[in-house]
Amino acid sequence: MGTLPPSSQLGNYEILDRLGAGGMGEVYRARDTRLGRVVAIKVILDAYASDPERAARFQREAKML
Repeated sequence: MGTLPPSSQLGNYEILDRLGAGGMGEVYRARDTRLGRVVAIKVILDAYASDPERAARFQREAKML
């Protein structure tokens, strides 16, 4: 998935802006349209999404947060 522009939708989330990027993904500030609250969303980079080992690491990191 490439960079998400502001106002784009990702499921129930409206992307507000990009907060930053790391080694495995990008982090966005978004609004949960169902609950009406602001959240942070981390999206895995395309290069790693098809790598089962890196995808599993990404999921482990998400569970820790």
